[in-house]
Amino acid sequence: MINLGNKPSFVLIYVVVNYGVGSRVLQKAKQLGISGGTVLLGKGTVQNSISHFLSLYEVRKEIILLESDQKTAAHVLAELNKEFKFEKPNHGIVFCTRTYDVFGSRSTSCEEIGEERGKGQPMYQLIITIVSKGKAEDVIEAATEAGSKGGTIINARGSGAHETSKLFYMDIEPEKEVVMILSKEDVTESIVSSIRKKLEIDLPGHGILFVQNVTQTYGIYE
Repeated sequence: MINLGNKPSFVLIYVVVNYGVGSRVLQKAKQLGISGGTVLLGKGTVQNSISHFLSLYEVRKEIILLESDQKTAAHVLAELNKEFKFEKPNHGIVFCTRTYDVFGSRSTSCEEIGEERGKGQPMYQLIITIVSKGKAEDVIEAATEAGSKGGTIINARGSGAHETSKLFYMDIEPEKEVVMILSKEDVTESIVSSIRKKLEIDLPGHGILFVQNVTQTYGIYE
C-alpha cells in the first residue's frame, strides 16, 4: 500500500482552451520549464439561452495536462495567464490540483512546499465524473440544477468487470465520457449529491465520481 502521508506533492496543471490553442499552450509551458504534457480533446458547455438557440452551446475544447512541482507551477500559471489572457472572457481557464507520486515522468523531483490558496480568495474544487457515452449531458443537467455554471466533457473509453459486452465472442470496451466541473467549495456537496442521485452513481457500473481540491486558478468568472 502506498503511504501518501509524508510524501512530497506534485501539481497537476489543467489548461482548458478553445480548439487549436493547445499546441501553443504546450510550447509556452515547455519554455517555462515544463518537460511535456498531454493534450485531450473535449467540448465545453455554456449555460446561455441565446447560445443554446444558436447551437453554440457545445464548443470544441482542448484540455492540456501538465505535471510540475508546486513552485514551478505557480510561475507557470502566472506566465500562461499573461500570454493567453485568461482574465478575459472566453480565453480559457487554468488551474491546478495536488498530486502524490508521479511515475513514468522524466521530471519527478520536487521539494515540499506548503499549499497556498490565498487569503480571501474563493476556494474551488474539481468534480470529475466518468460515465457511459451519452450520459454526460445528464451529469451537466444535474450539476446545473444544483448551482453549477457548466463543465467540460472529454471522450474516453473504459474496461472493467461491469463494463464489457461481447460481439462475435470478442470483448468490446464501451466508450466513456469524462465530465470536469469546477465549483466553489460551498456548493460542491450539493452538486455531487445531485449527480449521484440523477445518475445513480452508487450502483455498480453506473459511473465514478471524485473531487479534488484546486490550489490556484485563472479565468473563472461568477
